[in-house]
Amino acid sequence: MEHVPNHFSEAFFKMAYVTSLFARKMVAAAGTGIAPKAALASVGLDDDAPWDPKVMIPAVAYYELLENMAKKVDVTELPVHVGASMRCDDYGALGLAWKAAPTLSGSCARIERYARLWTGVVSYELREGGPNQTLFILHRTGERRLGLRLSNEATLASVVSLCRQVCSVPFSPVEVFMQHAAPKSKAYHEDWFGCPVTFEADLDAVVISNEAMERPNILGDAGISRYLISHLEAELSEFNSPPPLVTQAKEAIAQSLNQGAPRMTDIAKGLGLSARSFHRRLSEHGLSFQTLTEETRRELAEGLLRDEQYSLADIAFLTGFSEQSSFTRAFKRWLGKTPATYRKSHK
Repeated sequence: MEHVPNHFSEAFFKMAYVTSLFARKMVAAAGTGIAPKAALASVGLDDDAPWDPKVMIPAVAYYELLENMAKKVDVTELPVHVGASMRCDDYGALGLAWKAAPTLSGSCARIERYARLWTGVVSYELREGGPNQTLFILHRTGERRLGLRLSNEATLASVVSLCRQVCSVPFSPVEVFMQHAAPKSKAYHEDWFGCPVTFEADLDAVVISNEAMERPNILGDAGISRYLISHLEAELSEFNSPPPLVTQAKEAIAQSLNQGAPRMTDIAKGLGLSARSFHRRLSEHGLSFQTLTEETRRELAEGLLRDEQYSLADIAFLTGFSEQSSFTRAFKRWLGKTPATYRKSHK
């Protein structure tokens, strides 16, 4: 077992990253109950660095950050506060395209198509709802752990916040659906959304009246729209393949894990780079060596657990753990379940 099996490579390199902007806003909104430097450092971010939405962090690390915050402060209202604070300009070209669309329907359609430029864990769908209503649906796979649930609430609140910034009259959705259980009180949610919020629903979605969807946006501009769509389409065409350096680095990390935790200098040398150049180039993709290694171990573990020929002891060894118990603790931290439970659910 000196090498990672080749049949795993395709599934292994799916990226599961989110923009660091939400992490920074969550920490900032939490107030004095959270130590900002330590909280951001836990996901590989420097509190003193400029806020750059193009810097990405692993989704699992983001969920863990939210769960650790929930141990220290009351997070009932936090995701709504953060979603409400999001501005169109926070999203770069995608946010400008949202503003420049002729109607709210056009804005939502742009998010539906181009959101994957910002995140690998969320997608959106526009679907006909009840009479004269449209569902703007949030799709996010993964176990309904607390961090994912809080992230979903913030995302749905950000959708409504962005709608309010472009609508020519005060905007509130018809209803908001969330699949997870309600917090201890939903009064703040319903007050801010301005509509009923139904928890334990069949989907995560904002219900918008067709009248609101077809109302002209206050900043709609056909000329700017054409330019931005051209720009986003070009980005999308380049998006399908992960950066070669990231793919090569993850392959090298995976192959070295059975010798223990890899060192950045060794991986860089194998790629023909100095440690400094390797660090800089990873930073250009919004990554650190630590987060890349952690993500590689998790993805490798998930892939190997789907293959019955590998025992849990084998997988612990292949992912760089000296003891199976250490692997079990790490996997439970990543996905909220033990490796054995994960394997049973993926048979």
